[in-house]
Amino acid sequence: MSGPHDLFARYTFGHPERAAAELRAVLPAHVVSEVDWASLRREPGSVVDPELRETESDLLFTARLRTGHPLLLYVLLEHQSSVDRWMALRMLRYVVRQLERWRQEHPDNESLPLIIPLVMYHGPEGAWTAPRRVENLFDLPDEGRERWRALVPRFEYLLDDLTVERDEALRARPGPPLARLAWLVLRYGRTREMAQKLPDWVGLLAQVQAGPEGAEHLVVVIRYLLWVGDKAVREATGRVLHSVLGGQRTEELMRSYAEELIEQGRQEERLHGCAKAVLRILAARGVQVGDEAQQRILTCTDLATLDRWFDRAVNATTLSDVLENPAS
Repeated sequence: MSGPHDLFARYTFGHPERAAAELRAVLPAHVVSEVDWASLRREPGSVVDPELRETESDLLFTARLRTGHPLLLYVLLEHQSSVDRWMALRMLRYVVRQLERWRQEHPDNESLPLIIPLVMYHGPEGAWTAPRRVENLFDLPDEGRERWRALVPRFEYLLDDLTVERDEALRARPGPPLARLAWLVLRYGRTREMAQKLPDWVGLLAQVQAGPEGAEHLVVVIRYLLWVGDKAVREATGRVLHSVLGGQRTEELMRSYAEELIEQGRQEERLHGCAKAVLRILAARGVQVGDEAQQRILTCTDLATLDRWFDRAVNATTLSDVLENPAS
């Protein structure tokens, strides 16, 4: 099951024009100048672990450099409220999966394409603090530390930490109106500032509405705000929407949102019931489940994953019989 962050991020930045705006904002200038942006294409599929799809979205794009060399651009959108210290290791795993897939699709090639990994973060609890290099995760001896560092795997990802960007800087980024609005909404959507910020964005909302497919784009943005915001944000959204669309259309959207909330509640009940069933079976079989694993099961939002864990739990003797990487 996809969550609101996943749906909104994929809708917005899954489009090559808006993805290009994000990539141009973060990539080094010499890379931006070397990419043939007209060749940018989104590729299907995801390599994110199923149980993390509520907290992560990933997008893969292919392009060519002006020299003709192939280029892969892998974007991971991190929706968790807290910073994951082990992101560099997980990102390395995702990049390897993408390269293995590429090898299967290009069996005659004797070299790998250049791949650039990027993490976009918009958690509400502060700036990104996790190491961006895998080599910084290793416990190296103090004596001769740099010599040891030269022996461990090296990998680094780029980071677009929206939490440290100011409103004015995000609005000033080059790109289509929906991309600029999405940066702002992701930056402030789960903060206490959101209700106060919204009235300042009426002009940008009107630009989105006036563009091609503007009505659809605006609906997606508003639905996301109503989904993740508190009462103050919902009230501010209604007022802003009224000024952009008028009273009747605003009322229709609010009614549609209420119906979606009801269905969302039903789905959450099904997920929670399945998660509790997995834990009850494990308890009955005497399998010890720590707090971290219990939280992982209870917060899983992918019904297929919960069903798989349920089937495994029936015959499990250890937690590793049920969960992939139970300690992660």
